[in-house]
Amino acid sequence: MIVSTKILFKHAYKRYAVGAYNINNAEQIMGLFRGNLESKAPFIIQISKGARSYTDKRLLEAMIRAADKVFPDAVYAVHLDHGDEATCMDCIESGFYSSVMIDASHEPFEKNVAITARVVAAAHAKGVVVEAELGQLGGVEEHISVSEADARLTNPDEAKEFVERTGCDSLACAIGTSHGAYKFTGSQGLHFEVIERIARLLPGFPLVMHGSSSVPAEEVARINAAGGKLKGAKGVDEAQITRAGTMGVTKVNIDTDGRLVWCRVHREHFRVNPENFDLRPPGKVFQAEYAKYIAHKNAILGSAGKLDEVRALL
Repeated sequence: MIVSTKILFKHAYKRYAVGAYNINNAEQIMGLFRGNLESKAPFIIQISKGARSYTDKRLLEAMIRAADKVFPDAVYAVHLDHGDEATCMDCIESGFYSSVMIDASHEPFEKNVAITARVVAAAHAKGVVVEAELGQLGGVEEHISVSEADARLTNPDEAKEFVERTGCDSLACAIGTSHGAYKFTGSQGLHFEVIERIARLLPGFPLVMHGSSSVPAEEVARINAAGGKLKGAKGVDEAQITRAGTMGVTKVNIDTDGRLVWCRVHREHFRVNPENFDLRPPGKVFQAEYAKYIAHKNAILGSAGKLDEVRALL
């Protein structure tokens, strides 16, 4: 069942975080639904601008609708991840999306406010929820690349002004994470003082954490052992993700970890089975492994076991 993120965020606020998982194909969709149902968790399906062009937005939407019938007990929202204004407007008009993210964080503050406010006005007229972003995460996310030098944390006072002026429903904050598989060096981690101050200035307001994959060392090691070359990859400590979920971060974006599972499964399969050319055997393994990873992540987020509670609110 597709629901509004407002329902999910209200239930989760300062109790746990809802996992928001990016999908690109049928195997990811199958593993995602299975993993969330096995762990009894509500969740968010994220479709990026890149995913909409990789397959075709109509195919992705049709696969999700089909999965909704295959897995009727699932409760989830459908979200556009990192959209520009034109893509947001297209998703709003489609009538399919629960929420959209307008990412104008690379623009000056006033321009970000103006763009976000336009998207909010159009979305709210159609009953669609809007996530915005303030501050800039480092790293690479599809078409977005921000150097470490240009990355900047969200200013809590600006966050309050931004939310009040735009009317956005949730805010992605730069709190020390970064996109991609190469997030941290040394002992760098989340800036909890920034989360705490924003939550104090905006009580009850849902915050979002991007760039939140943990980049498990075991996954990286197995990929490299099977011929990969991921050197120095490092993600967010899972204990920090759990803590953030009790401080007002109600949505945690996870994309890179799913790609690592895909990469590991396929590299190991074809290393052991070099004669195979059938995509289905590794695809089946990936679905099971991805479901297992999703269930694990939901336990870290605290969303595991919350499905029945959320369903009772509907």
